[in-house]
Amino acid sequence: MTRIFNFAAGPAVLPEPVLQQAAAEMLDWHGSGMSVMEMSHRGKEFVSIAEQAEADLRELMAIPANYKVLFVQGGATLQFAAVPMNLLRGKASADYVNTGEWAKKAIKEAKRYGKVNIVASAEDRNFSYAPVQSAWKLDADAAYVHYTSNETIGGVEFHWVPDTGSVPLVADMSSHILSRPVDVSKFGLIYAGAQKNIGPAGLTIVIVRDDLIGQASPITPSVLDYRVQADNGWMPNTPATYAVYIAGLVFQWLKQQGGLKKIEEINRAKAALLYDFLDETEFYYSPVEKSDRSLMNVPFRLRNEELNDEFLKLAKQNKLLELKGHRSVGGMRASIYNAMPVEGVKALVAFMREFQTKHG
Repeated sequence: MTRIFNFAAGPAVLPEPVLQQAAAEMLDWHGSGMSVMEMSHRGKEFVSIAEQAEADLRELMAIPANYKVLFVQGGATLQFAAVPMNLLRGKASADYVNTGEWAKKAIKEAKRYGKVNIVASAEDRNFSYAPVQSAWKLDADAAYVHYTSNETIGGVEFHWVPDTGSVPLVADMSSHILSRPVDVSKFGLIYAGAQKNIGPAGLTIVIVRDDLIGQASPITPSVLDYRVQADNGWMPNTPATYAVYIAGLVFQWLKQQGGLKKIEEINRAKAALLYDFLDETEFYYSPVEKSDRSLMNVPFRLRNEELNDEFLKLAKQNKLLELKGHRSVGGMRASIYNAMPVEGVKALVAFMREFQTKHG
């Protein structure tokens, strides 16, 4: 069997040991005589899987006891609605930072439920940077401040945590959660789709501070109400059981790698390989401000974009797949999540260097 190097933005590469363990346990999980996909979500077998997954996530991220961890469905996109429904709490408006495609989607959805103040925007430079906080125009009476801490499409990452004072800070961390340590106590709420750095599509992680639960708008569907989710152990309906199981295996794999500090070291080394090459060549370039470049999603362009199709065709022949940039921005993009081995990045750089030699 030949495995390719998968640079997809999501659903994305998973650690091979996780896939191997899941394959070995497919027909019979721990002597239960059944697959995890067949288990009752109320049964003792799956409950043990769920409890271990939550405990491991809490350990990895050092999540304080006064935060609930919810394993929900609907992707991060559904949280674009759930956040204002739960967190406006009778207030008229919320603050949003506009840093790209996913921030824009969150803003558009939030406008259905209240007033949105755009406190900072990177649109003036085609979303190629993270606005410094000194330029933010925060509202002290806002219900919360929302930002997308890593823009998957644009490859812009906040390498710092905003200070919003007593106003709760909300972060969409979908494409870089678990890539490095983060101080959860600085946030009111963190949410992330799983299909980038955690597991299969279909699962979403919500980490929410206790005092922000229980004041949802009356129009909030019960399945989106954080209080309902928390009171029912995030199982008011059947959860994405297999996705939770795989996420749990990924959490265990991360612990085996040495935790998030070690993973950050590896991720920085991988990203440096690719960014250093981009900075030394005129054939390719990175459109993102150096200080704000993502460690997970690396967009890049060929100076001669007439070569794009040839680049992608030859990359595929070299078993380097999913390098085409998002349709909204074009160019190329390499997503190098936790599970991407350093060998994959080295292979990509070697191919890019060879392609430049032949076509430069």
